[in-house]
Amino acid sequence: MIFKALEFAARAHSGHYRKGTKVPYLLHPLQVARILIEQGCRETVVVAGLLHDTLEDTAATMDQLRECFGEEAADLVASVSEPNKSDHTWENRKAHTLRHLETAAPDTLILSLADKLDNIRAIREDGERLGEVLWKRFNRPREKQKWYYERLARTFRQRIPDGLPGALVDSFEREVAAVFGGPPA
Repeated sequence: MIFKALEFAARAHSGHYRKGTKVPYLLHPLQVARILIEQGCRETVVVAGLLHDTLEDTAATMDQLRECFGEEAADLVASVSEPNKSDHTWENRKAHTLRHLETAAPDTLILSLADKLDNIRAIREDGERLGEVLWKRFNRPREKQKWYYERLARTFRQRIPDGLPGALVDSFEREVAAVFGGPPA
């Protein structure tokens, strides 16, 4: 099922690149899947990691995900997908994500954490290479990004218990601090 999801994601994200780079977008869901595999997550969660951006960033539909990967994987992908971007502001979408994570199921939390961890690692690496010009590629400035990532760190810390996934929270907090300076607020 993982290889089937990999092929689906590769087709869905064909021609897509990471924001402001020439890095094929597919590397992001691969990294998310790697994090989930290393944490010993179930196959369905890993499949959802590979597909996590297909609903919000490609032409893939819930019906396709259900048909190809089953109800549980499709529901997990939907649980980490933002509302329609054309209907909501960045601030509203991020606030929605934060509210959702406050009550989300454990599989949704770990999937979201793996996604956000890979994102903040990419931001740190690009920031080390590009400096402050990095923030021009985003829809909102550094301070807004800081607000969002620090709230994510707080939510993950509160919701994910110590232990193996807890170590991911530690990693996420270190990355947020490295990008934005100091401990997360």
